Amino acid sequence: MYLHSHTGLTDCGDSWQPCLTFFHRKPEPPFPEEAELPKAPPLTEECPGQSFQARHLLAYLKSSMASADDVMLEPYLQSWDELLNFMESLGTMVSFFSDKVKEKVILIRVLSLKRDLEAHGKRGTADKSGPQSEVNVAQRNCPDDMKLLGDFSCPVLPLEALRSIRSMVDAELKEGVVDFSRRTESGCRTLLRLHRSLLWLKLMLEGLAEGPDSDGRYRTPGELSRAAYMVALAPHHPWVLRQAAEFLFLALPDRPFFLRLVCARSQREATPLLHAIIHALELVHSRTQRILAEHGMLELP
Repeated sequence: MYLHSHTGLTDCGDSWQPCLTFFHRKPEPPFPEEAELPKAPPLTEECPGQSFQARHLLAYLKSSMASADDVMLEPYLQSWDELLNFMESLGTMVSFFSDKVKEKVILIRVLSLKRDLEAHGKRGTADKSGPQSEVNVAQRNCPDDMKLLGDFSCPVLPLEALRSIRSMVDAELKEGVVDFSRRTESGCRTLLRLHRSLLWLKLMLEGLAEGPDSDGRYRTPGELSRAAYMVALAPHHPWVLRQAAEFLFLALPDRPFFLRLVCARSQREATPLLHAIIHALELVHSRTQRILAEHGMLELP
């Protein structure tokens, strides 16, 4: 889902791809230099009455970058768990995207745990006679809906069994499970799809953080989501899927609803927190982009 350029679309004017100026930017280096995460406004309490919690998302994103030049896999997936809460808060129409994202998050967890299971010589239900140091790690991270995708119980694994994106890529290349010419259900291919969706969400949040235009008008979330989709996802989707996405953009709630999701009462109050989330997403996206690019995986079928 990553574009060859973040400067917008190069071709425009047909029925599904209008000329867009919202995301036009000056050329940037492919991998911008990383900076420390900016301090977000204090979020010491849960935002009441909702599943999405911005402070949890920021914590997971920060944890995913604990290793230099890599992205820790489980915090990355936990970030997606929280982003799914965000998406599902927007109404049933968003399931058009969120259901597919959820399938990909679950699939990567299943593939990672299966690989770890094989590496530790365990099959089926974990051996309860093992040392206590190996208990609870995978159980804590294994979602209930994973059982729908496999015929094994969630294994009990030591902390060392949890992988990073770089180690997952290296392992799949070594095992020969990544195919560069045809579709396979590899973790790398699935990661690439999540990577593209992360760009879509990041661009949409960037729009929400922007001020009004010269006429004092704020772009609607539907407009922002559509513009971000055209940049991040539409180039990789077939015509039918692009047309179906139009219904989602029309059904999105208004801007105040989005601001309430980050516990903000006004645009001014929401902007600093949105910028912190956007920057964290950018760092994770940039690291993932670098890893995939190193191995020529940005266009896996």
